[in-house]
Amino acid sequence: MKWLLVALACLALSEGLVRVPLKKFKSIRQEMKEKGLLKPIHYTDPGLKYSQTLYPNGPYAYAVNEPLVNYADLFYYGVISIGTPPQSFYVLFDTGSSVFWLASTYCSSEACTNHPLFNPSKSSTYYSRGRTFYQGYGTGSLTGVFGFDTLHIEGLSIPNQGVGLSITEPGNTFVHANFEGILGLAYPSMADGQIPVMDTMMQDNLLPANVFAFYISKNFEDGSEVTFGGVDQSRYTGQIYWAPVTEQLYWQIAINGFQINKQETGWCRDGCQAIVDTGTSLLTCPQQYLGYLQQYIGAQANQYGEYMINCNNLNNMPTLSFTINGVNFPLPPSAYTMVHNENGQYYCTSGIMGTYLPSRNGQPLWILGDVFLREYYTVYDRQNNQVGFALAA
Repeated sequence: MKWLLVALACLALSEGLVRVPLKKFKSIRQEMKEKGLLKPIHYTDPGLKYSQTLYPNGPYAYAVNEPLVNYADLFYYGVISIGTPPQSFYVLFDTGSSVFWLASTYCSSEACTNHPLFNPSKSSTYYSRGRTFYQGYGTGSLTGVFGFDTLHIEGLSIPNQGVGLSITEPGNTFVHANFEGILGLAYPSMADGQIPVMDTMMQDNLLPANVFAFYISKNFEDGSEVTFGGVDQSRYTGQIYWAPVTEQLYWQIAINGFQINKQETGWCRDGCQAIVDTGTSLLTCPQQYLGYLQQYIGAQANQYGEYMINCNNLNNMPTLSFTINGVNFPLPPSAYTMVHNENGQYYCTSGIMGTYLPSRNGQPLWILGDVFLREYYTVYDRQNNQVGFALAA
């Protein structure tokens, strides 16, 4: 462990890091709401994203991998390029899935009519063996064909990277998205036979260390970043605390306790699990505790399933805290309260939603999305299968 910490500290000062700026856009939900298209059905269980992988044969297999509706609140996307000559696209760098796919010229769905599309015929390095794929979504389905091409992430070129090219895309939700694809960063066991981008980097020895890290800006402005190959010491303060991955599907870790205003709730007395997921914007609480938690923070549900908060009440709201591998990680009210501005009118909502989905060992499941990740710089270590947390700068 000591050698890893020393190596990471050195790597933070090296030129071997690959830095991808993440740009803030309007979320899908915000786009739909402004156009009068948002309906209560568009606020669903974020746990749907994992149900098919965790429970392929039931009892929770009521949807399949990564419904786009769960990306409805996301803001942050980064640019990649693919092909020769390179074609550039915004993608979601997603630690909660493993497949890399892009909208393509093969697609004639409505969702493909207002986005840049990858054209494989214009790339001299593209090839395909014709294997098709299907991914189901809560609001439709994605079909496509797997191919291979050179992927460019900032200054790094990754030859023969597998990429899914869409043929049909899901429903109306993706029409309002500000990204053209998803780059999955979870484990290869969920990649449908495709070698994930991080695994290709590892196989080709392209990185000084087999880690990547996320910094999500607290003030919602530009400055967010994903870094491949090491950590950036300017993005965090104090030390990095590590938690082992408990199941090599997602970046899943154990939670040993959960406190409200420093009072232990007992909700994780027998253990909880958490998925650290850059592809989920909110903090997701096990459904059996959601009502209690929203009541504690003074939130009330509206017709869209959002939980409304009085913006003037933040100073009276409690601090929430997770115990992870013996270390407490507090979330102040400012972290879990979302402030919205619609036509100059401000209102606040809870950044906490619920999921019915338990972990595969039966323990309650939390999802640590951007609400948590804006407070804590996170390091994803494939060499030692662990997640690191440090206070974001």
